[in-house]
Amino acid sequence: MNAVLTPPDRPHDALNLEEALEASLARFPAAELTRSVRTLIRRYREGFDPSVPALSSQAAVAAYAGYRMPATYSAVRAALRQVALLAPGFAPQTQVDVGGGTGSAVWAASAVWPSLREVTVLEQSPSAIDFGRRLAGRAPAPAVREARWRQAVVDRDVPAPAADLVTMSYVLGELPPAVQADVVRSLASAVAGDAGMLVIVEPGTPAGYARIAAARRLLAELGLHLVAPCPHDGECPIRPDQDWCHFAVRLNRTALHRRVKDGTLSFEDEKFSYVAVSARPWPRAGSRILRHPLKRKGLVTLRLCTAEDGLTDRVVSKRQGETYRAARDAAWGDAWL
Repeated sequence: MNAVLTPPDRPHDALNLEEALEASLARFPAAELTRSVRTLIRRYREGFDPSVPALSSQAAVAAYAGYRMPATYSAVRAALRQVALLAPGFAPQTQVDVGGGTGSAVWAASAVWPSLREVTVLEQSPSAIDFGRRLAGRAPAPAVREARWRQAVVDRDVPAPAADLVTMSYVLGELPPAVQADVVRSLASAVAGDAGMLVIVEPGTPAGYARIAAARRLLAELGLHLVAPCPHDGECPIRPDQDWCHFAVRLNRTALHRRVKDGTLSFEDEKFSYVAVSARPWPRAGSRILRHPLKRKGLVTLRLCTAEDGLTDRVVSKRQGETYRAARDAAWGDAWL
């Protein structure tokens, strides 16, 4: 038995989204999308008023979808796949995605859990809802095609119906700091029954991790059980002034994606931080790989977060046979037993 837990990849899911995006963006001139992307980048870098929707026009929504949706989808799917690996008995039938934008998280969830039957997306921007609904109409999964899209402002009291799976991705950082804890509490209350799951994803930056760490502490205080990525319920052993907990997923760029982003590389790496909690305990990883494994001849060094020793570097030698072979195949973000 391998020491590393790595879920099987399903690359055709990403291709379905890429094809749907290509078709949905085809009616917009590439130059217009590129200009809108530059405007969005400038707004995010310089800051913006959270009370004013960033996606206020069809062009802005299309630019956002072409610019960010492939990366957001890939990051959310990577987090959800780790949850599915640790909770193989979890088969959600309902999902609520809060602040869903154009629907990245519902596409990702349906790729991980074909059991989904009813999906609700809560989003503030009418233009994003319109684009997301049109895009969802091209999805292979019935749950995505038939998703309910509701206009709602993400505020202290999120009007989220109860669901087996509650998701919120890349939203906390766009909210005023004073309301973030209340939003997390509202999300926790939307987790349905004893088997419900809540997954929050943020950018893999020091600030994004700080928001995830604060949410993690609050959710543990509320009595929810940590599922991933943490192998323990204790305080995070990472010192904020020295490092931050984050992971990365590599995605291929389509020709349209490169044009919209004005980029030349055929790929990009999306870094993200996340936390998954459940109303019931699930088996957890013995430890989590926090960096790319360092591979040398006959040796692999793994940077691990563990329940017993906190942060530790574990050296696996060729003499350890199957464990060494598993370490050679291990990747940043994998669970390690």
